Amino acid sequence: MSTAALFQWTGSALEPLDYCDPTEETLEAADSWRVHDGKALALDLHRARFTDTVLSRGFDEFDAAAFCDAVVGAIPQEGAWFPRVELVSRRGGIQLRFLHREAPQRTRSVTLATHEGDDPRREPRVKGPDLRALLAVRTAVQERGADDAVILSPEGYLVEGATSSIVWWVGDELCVVDEEFPRIPSVTERSLLALALALGVTVTTQRVRPADLDGREVWALGALHGIRIVTGWVDGPETAELPGRLRLWRDRLDALRKPIPRPS
Repeated sequence: MSTAALFQWTGSALEPLDYCDPTEETLEAADSWRVHDGKALALDLHRARFTDTVLSRGFDEFDAAAFCDAVVGAIPQEGAWFPRVELVSRRGGIQLRFLHREAPQRTRSVTLATHEGDDPRREPRVKGPDLRALLAVRTAVQERGADDAVILSPEGYLVEGATSSIVWWVGDELCVVDEEFPRIPSVTERSLLALALALGVTVTTQRVRPADLDGREVWALGALHGIRIVTGWVDGPETAELPGRLRLWRDRLDALRKPIPRPS
């Protein structure tokens, strides 16, 4: 199987699909997760997030569970992979698709920049419909020397990264964005919080502006890289790092990865 290939779901199997013009289609839902040597973190949560969105958007005629089973069965048990599942509507109908691709190299750190402009999100609680707009926002801040963009509320409070969720530490207390701000329900963040609570770490929700994070340890979370520490913020706060904490929590999160189920 090619390390970068697109497939469509026929209702019973995955079939190769030629390139499609993205300007002629609408991405209704999408999800991605990292697989390394046959193991993934919280695959069941990724599946549930995707299938729930498919059903909520009225596409219940698709057997999303069977599609996801086929996708999981197509992922090699060796190597690093970053598969993406999609629900796409086109003039000719709708499709469930699978993008099979190698995973880029993971990194431990990230530089952020605050997005300058209106909020590009139109469906902030759904993963997929705003993906192209958010990638464009990320590309714009890359020209300023950053890796990812930070979306703020109209009042200037931190909401999320274009391709990540943001958490931070106040002493030994782990802080997350106030749940009243609409954003993607991050699987990586959910896994981290469950682990923190199990270990007795205090978790609080807060409203902060970028300037409030000056001197704080800030993490960007995502399915590809897991936890990355923010080591720079273009024209923003000076972040900090407690030696050893990032490595400890990256190891803890990686220890939660489980073998992906194989077809019987």
